[in-house]
Amino acid sequence: MSQENEAPEPVVAEIMRKDVPAVAPEESVARVAKLMVDYDVAGVAVIENGQIIGIITESDIVAREADVDAPTPVPFLDAIFVADAGRPYEDDIRRALAINAAMLMSSPVVSIRHDATLHEVASIMIERDVHPLPVVDQDNRYVGIVSRKDLVRVIAELENRA
Repeated sequence: MSQENEAPEPVVAEIMRKDVPAVAPEESVARVAKLMVDYDVAGVAVIENGQIIGIITESDIVAREADVDAPTPVPFLDAIFVADAGRPYEDDIRRALAINAAMLMSSPVVSIRHDATLHEVASIMIERDVHPLPVVDQDNRYVGIVSRKDLVRVIAELENRA
């Protein structure tokens, strides 16, 4: 098939979910979790003064319920070292004790422009291991969210056209 007959690559604005509301930093964790369930999304953006300051994903909600492992002190000669417990202990504690979006969110946030291509959004998700991605317009205002599920839906549609 020639390049002329192929449809242009979809852009994020055509793929993203526009109906997912963002949350304020003071929003309760219960409200955030309910929004994610009600809108069937993997995450929500946290907005303050019109700017994205964080994102809360399914992983953040689940991590809040997990047991927190304290770093293990290891005596060695006359000193005590702390064995690496993996993720930063302070982040685990903050999430476990979170009562609002500001305490639960991950920050800084990787976002994507609404005019980015399917290829670009897929590349960012894979290379940076982030999902979902908040979508911003040319003025960096939040306009929606795009998830892996959205990409799979579009890829399936494109593959089935062939």
